[in-house]
Amino acid sequence: MERLQIEEMRIKIDNEEISDELFGNLDVNVKIIQDNYDVEIVQRQDEIILSGKEITKAEEVIEELIGIIQSGEKLDAQKVNYVISLKEKGLSYKDSNLNKDVICFTHRGKPVKPKTMGQTTYAQTIKKSDIVFGIGPAGTGKTYIAVALAISALKNKEVGKIILARPAVEAGERLGFLPGDLQEKVDPYLRPLYDALYDIMGRDATLRLKEREIIEVVPLAYMRGRTLDNSFIILDEAQNTTREQMKMFLTRLGFGSKAVITGDITQIDLPKGKLSGLVDAYQILNGVSDIEFCFLKDTDVVRHPLVRKVINAYEQYLAHESDSEE
Repeated sequence: MERLQIEEMRIKIDNEEISDELFGNLDVNVKIIQDNYDVEIVQRQDEIILSGKEITKAEEVIEELIGIIQSGEKLDAQKVNYVISLKEKGLSYKDSNLNKDVICFTHRGKPVKPKTMGQTTYAQTIKKSDIVFGIGPAGTGKTYIAVALAISALKNKEVGKIILARPAVEAGERLGFLPGDLQEKVDPYLRPLYDALYDIMGRDATLRLKEREIIEVVPLAYMRGRTLDNSFIILDEAQNTTREQMKMFLTRLGFGSKAVITGDITQIDLPKGKLSGLVDAYQILNGVSDIEFCFLKDTDVVRHPLVRKVINAYEQYLAHESDSEE
């Protein structure tokens, strides 16, 4: 009987802290590598032993992860998955310059920076353009990065006000049934924007600036009739705007202002047959000078690794469903 020869490779690790960071809590990081490649990974004293058919690919990922740890960065599941996705495209994490693009620091002193190359391009585009559309699936950091850049612009006195808006799609039908005054009725629809502000600036600082009207968090309908000068304006969940609402929002832009419009065209909550203002805007404005469209992908997802799998599963199912209808 012919015996199968299993290839083996050994990587020497001199530092126990590097080894602990590499493997992660309950070996979660190594399990991700094993899930992506036909390889087994074990640790014996100061060596990591790789065996299987794809040890070369796994070894390249591990060496890159060790380099990330040595640079002082922390590993997490998202970063391991991202390094693997870059390797599949023949790219390297160390060449992506992600660690250099700090947007701002949170109230706890934590740096806020792009975590993927797609996010880096998105942030750079916002910095250089006055109207930017950020389109992509859930979890790609569209809103969070825009809010971080808005806070940075406010702190650097590039703008005098931050305005965050969202369409309250269900509010037209259900607003009267909610308790409280008008602001209390619409606040649940604006909660994700508050979450981003609180995470970066802290709750107390955000509320102080809100009281002084330096920061506004409002439903999209509140924008009508205004001209917004010297402001950083963000429209979130723009896939749920109508053509008329999108046009109204874009024409609010005044001198010294910047607008970022974010949305996910796969999660449109408008009534059936109603065209999304975000989809419509791309068809009308794509190619207009000084208006930029950035498309983030599933590889830019920075939430739980399962989010990326959910997105891919839905895309495949919908593509199959579309083919069946044809």
